[in-house]
Amino acid sequence: MSGTLYGLGVGPGDPELLTLKALRILKASPVVAYPAPDHGTSFARAIVAGFLTGDQDEIPIVVPMRVERFPATEVYDRAAEAIAARLDRDEDVAVLCEGDPFFYGSFMYLFERLAERHPVEIVPGVASPMASAARALRPLAARNDVLTVIPGPLDDEALAAKLQGAEAFVIMKLGRHFDRVRLLIERLGFLDRAVYCERVTLAEERVLPLAAVSGAAPYFSMILGYRGNEPAIAGRYARDAARMPSFPSSNATDQA
Repeated sequence: MSGTLYGLGVGPGDPELLTLKALRILKASPVVAYPAPDHGTSFARAIVAGFLTGDQDEIPIVVPMRVERFPATEVYDRAAEAIAARLDRDEDVAVLCEGDPFFYGSFMYLFERLAERHPVEIVPGVASPMASAARALRPLAARNDVLTVIPGPLDDEALAAKLQGAEAFVIMKLGRHFDRVRLLIERLGFLDRAVYCERVTLAEERVLPLAAVSGAAPYFSMILGYRGNEPAIAGRYARDAARMPSFPSSNATDQA
């Protein structure tokens, strides 16, 4: 006998974006695991904190948040062992995943270690590019447009090659790479076709034309851009920066 391992996508931050299925499984699971920094609180847990029952066992998966490399293999090996011990006792374990479990999600490292020995179910969540497009009121792509998702840490040559061939693009994982990426987009002539989104759906959310943003950016930020030929999308990206609103979060009190 074995419990089921659930990979629960909990979305970009707004608790109301949790799916009904994820909420049902979360409340029914006797064990809840989640990624946590070595300093500070777990963002994934904070998203669902109001839905936890109070009698569930919790397994924090402590991942050092540092620039230098750390022994990630050891972190996930230990977490997989702790989770497997509960699964072997026929207990279900819900692993919380910011956004979607299989879209740049750390859950895939647990999946790799546990899926062959235990039943697994993935519950997709609202991914941050979709949430950012919704908050910016900027469609991502239409008709035959190809959407390209690009990690910000790529070097300039690789980034430029991806951008020059993109009709619609999302650049994620900005953080300390933001200034470099913004400068590259400006050099390529795409600055007026890009929007900056930061901590979308949270109280501190910012949504601005990329041309209006400078300085440092947090990890939870991204750039949306469009270079395709769909007039309904291109027109929105071409709007005057002064006319583009920065939306306050609709659930600001929930995020306090």
